[in-house]
Amino acid sequence: MSEPFVFDPRYGLCKSPFGAAVCGTTVSLHCRPLASEGFTHCALVMHREFSGQQEERELYQDGVDGERIRFSLNFTAPAEPELVWYHFRFWRDDGSGCDLDKTGYRSDGQVHPWQLTVYRESRTPGWFGSGVVYQIFPDRFCRLPSDKADPAGLVGSRWVHQEWSDTPEWRPDPDGEIRNRDFFGGSLRGITSKLPYLADLGVTTLYLNPIFESASNHRYNTADYTRIDPMLGTEQDLRDLCDAAHARGMRVILDGVFNHTGSQSIYFNADGFYPSLGAAQSRESPYFGWYSFHPWPEDYDSWWGIRTLPAVREENPGYVDYIIGAPNSIIRRWLRCGVDGWRLDVADELPDWFIEKIREAMKDTKPDSFLLGEVWEDASNKIAYSQRRRYLLGQELHGVMNYPFRTALLAYLQGGNAAAFQEAMETIRENYPPSAFYSALNFLGTHDTPRILTVLGADHVPQTKEERAAYCLSPAERERGEALLRLAVLVLFSFPGAPMIYYGDEAGMEGFEDPFNRGGYPWGSERRDLLERFARLSRLRQTRPSLSRGRFRWLSASGPLLAFARETESERTVTVVNAGVETRTLTLPWHWAPPRDLLTGRIYPAGDGLLTLTLPPRTGLLLS
Repeated sequence: MSEPFVFDPRYGLCKSPFGAAVCGTTVSLHCRPLASEGFTHCALVMHREFSGQQEERELYQDGVDGERIRFSLNFTAPAEPELVWYHFRFWRDDGSGCDLDKTGYRSDGQVHPWQLTVYRESRTPGWFGSGVVYQIFPDRFCRLPSDKADPAGLVGSRWVHQEWSDTPEWRPDPDGEIRNRDFFGGSLRGITSKLPYLADLGVTTLYLNPIFESASNHRYNTADYTRIDPMLGTEQDLRDLCDAAHARGMRVILDGVFNHTGSQSIYFNADGFYPSLGAAQSRESPYFGWYSFHPWPEDYDSWWGIRTLPAVREENPGYVDYIIGAPNSIIRRWLRCGVDGWRLDVADELPDWFIEKIREAMKDTKPDSFLLGEVWEDASNKIAYSQRRRYLLGQELHGVMNYPFRTALLAYLQGGNAAAFQEAMETIRENYPPSAFYSALNFLGTHDTPRILTVLGADHVPQTKEERAAYCLSPAERERGEALLRLAVLVLFSFPGAPMIYYGDEAGMEGFEDPFNRGGYPWGSERRDLLERFARLSRLRQTRPSLSRGRFRWLSASGPLLAFARETESERTVTVVNAGVETRTLTLPWHWAPPRDLLTGRIYPAGDGLLTLTLPPRTGLLLS
């Protein structure tokens, strides 16, 4: 019996290769309408996004496939990176016909085309996608007894919490502003001291939120790109951290904030803290051309209208040279210091050519370094400021933060359908070049999202910020949240891409939005059973080649049941999840020895080529 679809690009029966295509390679397409529909001709209709070129190519009749007629075409992908939007046009000898697009047959001319990503093949460092990432908010991870945490004489009106367990300050100051000037005193040396803990957790890459001098605890309003914030330590402390991490097989990625600086920076210097002239003080400042004033100095472009974050003009030659081009530019300098990569904050705000230059500088300075971008949507077809972006076409980012993964996984775990998770992830897998798909940064939470345990456990979101500041999960909420979190972590560590732990999630930290998701790590008060779940899965990720770099295959996705496999030539690992509140039965093809659950050691009987599993509510298995 032939398949019921006319064309589906995810099946080799219709399209080869799967997904994105390398520039200049051959793409094979096959359409299979029912013979009873009477179509005698079929054409491929293409629109190239960046060149604007329109093209129509007729397919040839390629015989009969059961009750279907097969039309086929081999065409060469564009020689330059492109997004090709395509659909099919069918017609009969009498001139009647219709289009075929993602929605099916239609005659209104309003097609919804398929996407073909055409990319230039280039090297992506393999260490990132095969490893485990740990994100650290430096002020909140570890404060050593020897850390002075003294803000005296530093930029910004800072103050330091005396108690590590305090709730981060969320109330506006007397001027009605929330300035994030409360610090807890975490340091780079504190991070270095916890490398044994991170190694035991299976971490291979540290991603640090900004560490450069800044007036705020989050440090996204950079004051001086050339200086480590003194409350975090010194340049030597960073070198020591990198050296110690490398000795344990770990790498370090820094957060690069290159779309804006702080208004209290050596470059803008709005309050005159720095002795040199900033752009807000003099048109003669060497940094004046970095910013757009209208008029100077009262009004200027800023990030999302936040006046403490004046936006830079990336096209300014002096700025490009300072950040990227010069022999001792910011990008190059910190790579030479020992850093292994950069994460670009708000990549949507950076021009494509700017990102491309960063990658070129990184390749020239440290060829094995990795460039990650903050993109919240499908990065293959993202439109930002009316411009289609080229992030993943081979010359810019190596990988992106996989927010679509988080969104789809949470929807599934909170009562959604596994088929919707599969569809969302297949869209990403189809649209991304393979290297970008397997190097995507997958996560359950970041400094920009509520804590995952709170998301999965809380019955409701309190209306006022004061209520959210004081909110703690009830025992019943925590039990539900931890049960779902165990499933989430299982999928996170077995799915393709680099799994990331946001510091403290493994310890059971709670909290709604910023700043409640940025508390101090609860050293000595971790939820040990939850921590062990993260650690065991992280170690399995590192010791099983199928989990770190294996091929991916869906086995089942229906209702609350999800199953997929990761495979190498010699190893197979299968993830099975029942996210529902009722016991379910799942039967899978199984032609190997009876499987063992790698999490519990339990062996499940299998025979006659089938494995039948009875899965209690909110259960997950990792079978080998």
